[in-house]
Amino acid sequence: MTWPLIIRKMIFLCFVFLLSLTGFSEEKNYRLADAQKVLQAIDKVQQESLQDSGGKLRFITLTESELNAYIAFRIEKEEEELMKELRLKLFEGNKIEGKIHIDLRGQELPRFIRPEMNLYFAADLQVSKGEAKFNIRQLFLEGQPIQPYLLDLIIAISAKLSKTEASSINDWYELPYGIRDIKTHKGKAVFYY
Repeated sequence: MTWPLIIRKMIFLCFVFLLSLTGFSEEKNYRLADAQKVLQAIDKVQQESLQDSGGKLRFITLTESELNAYIAFRIEKEEEELMKELRLKLFEGNKIEGKIHIDLRGQELPRFIRPEMNLYFAADLQVSKGEAKFNIRQLFLEGQPIQPYLLDLIIAISAKLSKTEASSINDWYELPYGIRDIKTHKGKAVFYY
């Protein structure tokens, strides 16, 4: 998997509402019940989005632990090759912090890129006209501050190695089906549809 795909998946996972999945196992490092709540929310949004709401926005609230359980489930279910962990911490006003564990062992990399690394970030989630993006305020590699443009450099190198089109961490991404807005609060996110 390439860096552009990892970044896209990271952003989609942060928005939670992707395709519904099945086939759970009880031996996980996350709470299965929490991941199931998100899957039920996905079904609810998809079904209710097909119905007329009379112009009134509906919403569903998910907790930080439910979102993180769902993300862990997706990473495991899709057998992610490079992104092994994504954990989010939600705050008021669409402020998000997170940790991403990347495992590049077995990949052909430039020598200056570590095969395993933890990235920590602080970002603002911006939503407009059916799209969303992260405005990264701070980015750390193993505790050392780095400039966000370095993440774009890593994405570009990965794209070149895999002969795919590079994207940017600053790109806008379409919101999943039915979602019109997202608001975060301390420990939870509200999805409007």
